Amino acid sequence: MFGKGITLFRLLGFEVRADLSWLIIALLITWSLAQGLFPVYHKGLSTITYWWMGVVGAIGLFGSIIFHELCHSLVARRYGLPMKGITLFIFGGVAEMNEEPKNPKSELYMAIAGPLASIAIGLFFLLFSFFIKKYAWPIEILIISNYLGSINLILAAFNLLPAFPLDGGRVFRSALWMWKGNLRWATKIASDVGSTFGLALILVGIFFIFSGSVVGGIWWSMIGLFLRSAASMSYKNVLVRNALEGESVRHFMKPNPITVPSSITISSLVEDYIYRYHFKLFPVINDSRLLSCISTRDIKQIPREDWSKHTISEYAQQSCDDNTISINDDAIKAIGVMNRTGNSRLMVIDEQGNLAGIIALKDLLKFLSVKLNLESDELDQFQDRELD
Repeated sequence: MFGKGITLFRLLGFEVRADLSWLIIALLITWSLAQGLFPVYHKGLSTITYWWMGVVGAIGLFGSIIFHELCHSLVARRYGLPMKGITLFIFGGVAEMNEEPKNPKSELYMAIAGPLASIAIGLFFLLFSFFIKKYAWPIEILIISNYLGSINLILAAFNLLPAFPLDGGRVFRSALWMWKGNLRWATKIASDVGSTFGLALILVGIFFIFSGSVVGGIWWSMIGLFLRSAASMSYKNVLVRNALEGESVRHFMKPNPITVPSSITISSLVEDYIYRYHFKLFPVINDSRLLSCISTRDIKQIPREDWSKHTISEYAQQSCDDNTISINDDAIKAIGVMNRTGNSRLMVIDEQGNLAGIIALKDLLKFLSVKLNLESDELDQFQDRELD
C-alpha cells in the first residue's frame, strides 16, 4: 500500500514513518486551519498567529494519530502479532501488521484500542479547555485545545463505522469470525460492507462536486476510493495467507539454480546470463561458496559504457534477510519479504547456510491461482450453506 517513506523516529520499539503523500495533507491541514477554521472560530488575531496555531494544530492532530496507531500496535504486540511500524499517509495513519490476528479476541481488542485512545485524547483536550477558560489562559491555546478535542472524537466516531478495514469494520469482522469460526468468510463479508461504504462516500463526493463544493467532494471521493481499494486488498491478503499457510519454501524452490562467479564483468553477466536465462537475480559464487547476489536493479545503477570495466564483486549485494529465505520457512514469509523489498526472486539457504535453491514469485502466484481456482467452488458452497 505504501512506499518506503521517510523514517521519523522510533517509539516503544516501533518505527514511525511518513509516506510522501503525508506531506501533502500536512500542508493542507496547516493551511486550512490557519486560513479557514481558526479565523472563523475567533476573529481579530494576526495572520502570523493563525499560522503558528495552524502548525501546532496540525502537529497535535498527527501526534494524536500516532498515539491512536501506537495503541493498536501495543495491543497487537501483546497478542504476538509482529508489527512493521506506523506509517503516516494522506488519509491519516496505519499500524502495519505482518500477519492477520490469530483469533477473534485479539482482533477485537486490537481494533477497539485505537478508537478508545482517540476518545481518551478527545476528552482530555476538552477537559483541558475547561481549565483554560477557568484560569483565563490565552485564547489561542483554548482554540487549539477545542479543535484537538473535537477532531479526536470525530475521528473515533468515523473509525467505529462498520466499514472494513476501518476499526469498526475490524470489530465487525471479529464478531463474524467468532460467530462462524471462519476468517476467510468473515473477511469477505466485512470487506464487501467496507467496499459498499466506500462507494457511498464516492457518491456523496460526486453530489458535493455538483453542488458546488468541489474540494470537499473530491476529498470524500478519494476517501471512498481508498476504502474500496483497501477492503479489496485486505480480502486478497487473507486469500493468499490461507492458500500458502503451512506450505514450506522447500515445495516451491528450484534446486540447482544458475549461479555466477564473482570475478566476471558486468558486461559478461548481462550477455552470458541475463540475456540467456532471463532471470532478474543471480546468486554470486566463489569456490562453491555463496557470497552474495546481483540483480538487474543493481546493474541499472551502472552506466552501460562502464559494464566492461567492473566485475560483479564490486556491485553484488551481501546475503541478508532481504534477499534470502530459509528452506524451512513458510511460503507466507517469502511473500512478505518479496512485498517488503520488491524482489521477485529470493535465494533459499539450508540449515548450514549453503545455497539450496531459488524461489520465484511467479511460481508462488501459479500455485495460488490453481489452489484458489480449485477451492472457489468449495467456498461458494460454504457461504450458501451458512447463509441459508
